[in-house]
Parts: sequence; structure tokens; C-alpha cells
Amino acid sequence: MTSNGALTIAFARPDIGEEELEAVAETIRSGWLTSGPGMEAFESEFRSYLGGQVEVLAVQSATAGLHLALEALGIGPSDEVIVPTWTFTATAEVVRYLGATPVIVDVDPDTLNISLDAVEAAITPHTKGVIPVHFGGLPVDMRRLRAIADRHGLVIIEDAAHAFPASLDGNMVGDCAHSDATVFSFYATKPLVMGEGGAVTTRLPEVARRIRVMRLHGIDRDVFNRFTAAVRSWQYDVVAPGFKYNLSDLHASIGRVQLRRTPVMHDRRRAIAKRYFDELGDMPLMLPAEGPSGATHAWHLFVIRLLDQASVSRGEFIDRMAEAGIGTSVHYRPLHEHSYWKSLHPQWNPGTHYPHAAAAASRAVSLPLSSALTDDDVTRITSAARTVLA
Repeated sequence: MTSNGALTIAFARPDIGEEELEAVAETIRSGWLTSGPGMEAFESEFRSYLGGQVEVLAVQSATAGLHLALEALGIGPSDEVIVPTWTFTATAEVVRYLGATPVIVDVDPDTLNISLDAVEAAITPHTKGVIPVHFGGLPVDMRRLRAIADRHGLVIIEDAAHAFPASLDGNMVGDCAHSDATVFSFYATKPLVMGEGGAVTTRLPEVARRIRVMRLHGIDRDVFNRFTAAVRSWQYDVVAPGFKYNLSDLHASIGRVQLRRTPVMHDRRRAIAKRYFDELGDMPLMLPAEGPSGATHAWHLFVIRLLDQASVSRGEFIDRMAEAGIGTSVHYRPLHEHSYWKSLHPQWNPGTHYPHAAAAASRAVSLPLSSALTDDDVTRITSAARTVLA
């Protein structure tokens, strides 16, 4: 640590440079700061990056995108939506926004992605949908999940907050080849950074239309240019009680640069992950799953799990890494351990309902993984980890 106690290698360092700074400055000079031509350009460019088969709707956050997608797909009171316990609370909380019930299931012991066997076992007559999370950037087997959903008449909304630019068997996460909608996050820690922001992708025109209306107050037409267009700006109609979920041009300007830089940034993340595998493979820990042949991992996270023979606990590992000036994190404390979700389902028994998540919950640690890390940073991280685990 530095003399004031600050970490010298932060857990999540955004990869932001002069191009992003200039793009923000250019947007400010344009006089148009809120949703407008910059946001629309990002939507078009992101659509092209994904292959051009989907509509893209930029939003304020992935949480907003999940809410909008669920609403557009008709989720409401008395419905159940299946979600994994190994996720951030937003994945489940958006289901509650609509009065529906999240049914929380276990994960695969190797990938920590949602268990598809658990999904099938949890389906009831009230089940309306499922939200798979591509944890850490490793894609879920969407072909199999689509087959399950089709047998039971379920909608699928992919939580791809970690998963840009991931793919499996030639399908990019976000192309919606096997889902009804996909939701991305561009939060400050993500592989594509805007600071705040997200996007929904879908191949369903009616879903895109509904999200477009609901993301900004339920207004019936594109209002992003209503203060500069030749038509009367006040001539619009509110057709639904919408939300304030629009993305600003300021954020979009950063995202457009980040999108152009994605191939290089992703290559850097892969190179760092490879070094972790090479340099930590003989330590008493479980390394993350790399995925099957045909998978492209986004490497948003690099989550290790300490084994029984490790000389320190997870908490001790985190503390000693911090003493060495290196930030780590935990992804995640599973939903079934949190007070609110436990109160919603008092019958839960972690060992019975979530054996795989429960087994991993006290062992998982996320190491720093950012394309902004230097080779010397990575050496410091792996050397410190080896010292702590020796």
C-alpha cells in the first residue's frame, strides 16, 4: 500500500485514455449532452459489432435494461422467473419490480453459471421466464436452455453484464439467436466502459418498440431530437407510465471509443488470464473454467477458489493481498445468503437447495483483471498470491 493506505493496484482499473477524453470533450463542445445523435450512433455501431441481426436499445444501466426487457416481454404479478443464486442482486430485484417472484436456483460447480438441470427442476405452472447469467464472461449453453424454454413456453432474457465480447459456437452473446433479449452493462468495471450505461438487444420488433417507448417516460415517439427538430416539440403523447432510463450522449461518446478498442482490450484480458493460469496453476486453488471448445470467454472476471489445503482462509487471503497493495473482490455472496432473499423464501436450505453455490461461497476470490494492467502489475499480483498461499 501507499503511505496513506491506498492500494497500489486497484481491483478494477478502467482502461480509459486520451481518445475517450477527446470524445467527451467533443460531445460537450457540441452542446448536446443528453440522449441524441451520439447515443443513436452507439446503438448502430454496437448492432454492427454483434452482426447486425438485432435491434439495440441503449439504456442507463443493465438493471434498467433487465427491467425494461421483463416488462416488454409481459412479466407481471403471479409470474415466476428463474434466476441463479450466483449473481448480483439486480438480476433478481428487477423481477420484484414487476410484482413477479424470482425463483433462485443453484449453479454448475465448475463454471458457476446457472445449472440447467436446476432450471428444469424449478419449472412450475407459474414459470414465465428465465434469466441466465454469463458469469465472469463465460457463455451459458444457450442452445440447451432454449430447448428447455421452448418445451415449457418460457421467455429467456440473458444477463450479459459480464459477457461482452463473448461467444459460443459462432453466436456472439447479444445476437439473441437463442433468447428473446440480452442485456449488457457498461458500468465502470466492465470490459466496455461508459461509467454508467447498458444496452438491450433483441430480434423481436414488438419488444424493441415497447422498450423504446418505456425507456423515456412512455412517450409515443422519438423525443431525443424534439428540441432541435423542425416539428413542434410539444406535440407528443404519453401512452404508458414509462421510466427515466435513457443513456446520455456523454456516456455514449466514451462507449463508441471503447467499442473501437474492444478487440485490443479483449486480447489484453485474454493474455492476462493466460498468465494467471500459467503462474498460479500449481497453487492450492481452483482456477476458473475456460469453457468448452468453441467458446470465447470475455474475461470480465478471474475468479479463483481456495482449496482445503490452502494455508489461509478466503478472508485472510484478501487481507494479505491488500497488505501487499493489491485489491481483490468477491463475486459473489450468493443471493440465498442475503436477508431479503432469505425472507422471501424462508424454506431455503443452502446445503439442500444450493449445494454447489454453498460450497463455493466461502472460497471465491476475484483477482484484478483489466486491460489497463501492465505486465509488471500482473507479476506483482501473481507473486503476491504465491507468497500468501505458500
